[in-house]
This record gives sequence, C-alpha cells and structure tokens, in this order.
Amino acid sequence: MSIKHPIIAVTGSSGAGTSTVKNSFDHIFRREKITPAVIEGDSMHKYDRTEMKKVITDAEAKNAEHLPTHFGPENNLLPELAEIFRAYGETGRGKRRFYLHNEQEAAPYGQQPGTFTPWEEFPEHTDLLFYEGLHGAYVGDEADVVQHADLAIGVVPVVNLEWIQKIHRDTEGRGYSVEAVTHTILRRMHDYVNHICPQFSRTHINFQRVPIVDTSNPFISRDIPTLDESLVVIRFRDYHGIDFPYLLNMIHDSFMSRPNCIVVPGGKMGLSMELVLSPIILDMMEKKWKRSSSK
Repeated sequence: MSIKHPIIAVTGSSGAGTSTVKNSFDHIFRREKITPAVIEGDSMHKYDRTEMKKVITDAEAKNAEHLPTHFGPENNLLPELAEIFRAYGETGRGKRRFYLHNEQEAAPYGQQPGTFTPWEEFPEHTDLLFYEGLHGAYVGDEADVVQHADLAIGVVPVVNLEWIQKIHRDTEGRGYSVEAVTHTILRRMHDYVNHICPQFSRTHINFQRVPIVDTSNPFISRDIPTLDESLVVIRFRDYHGIDFPYLLNMIHDSFMSRPNCIVVPGGKMGLSMELVLSPIILDMMEKKWKRSSSK
C-alpha cells in the first residue's frame, strides 16, 4: 500500500457492472482534476482470443474436469499484475497494455480483434493507479494482488442478475447465442466459486445490486432489470469514519440494514457511489500531497 502513489482496484466478474463504478470514478477524477494511470483487467489475460480457444479445445479433448476460464489464475498474468501494483506504489511508474475487444478498438492499432497491444509505459505524472477487472482483490499461491491496493471495491450483483446482464451483453453486443453464453457460465462456475467470490471478503466496500422484480429464470429473461427496479446494498468492511447520518440524509429513501450496510434505491446508485467514494479519494489525495510536499 502506498501514500505517495495510491492504488484503487475495482473487482467484479464479467457482466457484473464494474463499468458503472468506473463511470462514477471518471466523474470524480474529472471533477477533482485527478489524473489516473488505468489498467483494464482484460489486458492481464494470459492468452489472446485465438490462443484461449485452443486452450479450451485442448482441455475438452482431454476431458479435463474443470475447463479453462478467464476467472482462473492460470489463465491470467496475476504475478505480473501484483508486480505492476507493487512497482507503481513505490515509484509511480509501470507498464500496461490493452486488449482489443472488437474491430473498432483494433483498427487504430492495425491489429485483429481479440489481440493485445504492445506493452507501454504509463503516462508521466499520474496521481494514482486505477484497476478495473476480475482480480483486483485476488490472493492465491500465484500472487497476492490485494495487499498492494489502498482501496478495493467489489461490484457484486446477485448472481441471477449477473447472468441476465451477461446473456444480454454477449448475445446483443457480441453475437453469441444464448446456448453459447449458458455454456460459458457453466464452464466458469468452478473458477467463479473458488477465485472470484472469495475476493469480495477482502474488498473494503462492496456495491451489490438486488433486483426487486422476478429474475427466477435468468436464461429466458427478455429484459435486464433497470436501476429503478433494483436496490443497492453498500457494505463497508471497516465502517469507522463513514458518516452514515450524512449519507442517509443525502440519499432519499435509503436505510441501514446492518451496522455496516446501507441500502439505497437503485436509481441513486451513481449518486451513492460518488457520495461514498469522493471523500475517501480526496483523503488519499490530501495524504499524497502532504507526503510529496514534505520532501
């Protein structure tokens, strides 16, 4: 962990809605004139799209008990991610690359979709490191990523909602069939239980969206429940210093469900994130600037 070069890690599985949290952070960074170095979790996959398909095909041919997934540590560069976090915390420098999901992202680089860009240095004079992906709070034999994070955020919709979001995203945005997405969900279950879920016990704050409409069968759901059809449970691992009366006053119809949990209307999810996260980030920046000015 670092005062001079803070690290924020947002973790959540594919389709979980980590992008919503990223947008809230973008608003805070822009408003407070904070320049982040950004790492996208997909960029730390071990294999490109073609290579990963071959890894899966080979495992299927061998009748492997658990098929490879991007949730599993063996298919990601987790020791390298931990080292990037460590180095940035010490020096404010490091390297990153990007994963090119589609033709629009790949065209400027003259590459094929599903490939990685070359490694490059972080921009100079960044204020903090921001990671958003699958393994921001990972701990395992391969690596201890979360030990370097000053703030770890979990994005954890209830599992049926997570599946609905993934099915709609992959069928409508990426051209997969419902059957193919369902197969992926089943294939990833072992790694989801063993490598994704445990991270949410290590995060400092979790945002969990809970739909208040029927999601009993996510595989036939025609619509993704909207934010207004949801509640958001915000859980604080260490709630000392959190001004709950202020949050309850600022967020209409919010209430406390446990001493460390506040429940807010889904439509106020973005507002809630900014109200919760802004003072934490500003405190990080104040400590950073004090440390820098004292030297």
